[in-house]
Amino acid sequence: MRAPLPDELPRLLLAAERAIEAAAGALVRGRGHVHALIDKGDYGFATVVDVEIERIVRELLQESAPGIPFLGEEEGGGSIASEALWVLDPIDGTSNYADGSPLCAVSLALLRGGRPVIGVVDAPLLGERYVATEGAGAFLNGVPVRVAPREVGDPLVALSDFAFGGKHQASNELRFAVMEELARRSLRLRLHGSVALDLAWLAAGRMSGTVALSNRPWDVSAGVLLVREAGGGVFDDKGATFGPGAESTVACAPFFRDRLLAVLGDARAAAEAREDDG
Repeated sequence: MRAPLPDELPRLLLAAERAIEAAAGALVRGRGHVHALIDKGDYGFATVVDVEIERIVRELLQESAPGIPFLGEEEGGGSIASEALWVLDPIDGTSNYADGSPLCAVSLALLRGGRPVIGVVDAPLLGERYVATEGAGAFLNGVPVRVAPREVGDPLVALSDFAFGGKHQASNELRFAVMEELARRSLRLRLHGSVALDLAWLAAGRMSGTVALSNRPWDVSAGVLLVREAGGGVFDDKGATFGPGAESTVACAPFFRDRLLAVLGDARAAAEAREDDG
């Protein structure tokens, strides 16, 4: 499948929103079945609703946009190296969803050469749908959104949840160090349990920055495009340009970049010093 041309994006966005509409309905209906859990080892668990949503979206996109490969968090699929690729997290924030929290979302993106060109983050239990198309801006329920233009009070920073399993000890140590640095600098920390929502809320001006010490395409692709189209920046935890090969996903409003990178640099040094002492 060749990469979609810019003038094809409106048609593909319509296909994406139709699929998301069906996914949102399944998420709302499925709340009574969330205790049927699927163990994913170091990656936590999924619910039967995650799998149902992924299959619904896959089928609808294959009907309306045939020929574009699909990669879902739960059942895999196409390669990130494809010229064009749909990527889906059927429920970002599964733990929240299973516990009855509304802080969860369906996250769908279309990648072109690894770069998101369409992104939809839908939080049906909050009544919020965020949509972005490359070059056309970011929207919440049809209304344009922008990242925060300046600092007001103590900036809010969202941090991704802690990882499961012993192999993630180093990244969890860095998370602890980031938390300490944020507290020391009187910055307000939030752990919402959904990277997709963190990025969407940053795009809407509700946060100053977000830090995810991972880069799984189904988690971040739609949110990355939302932030970019809302005027924010996306990079890794060292400040390098963000892309498919990045090991972390850091985003912020422009005014906050230098402060956030200073926090991450000091946190990384503290975590490495602890590792050496251990």
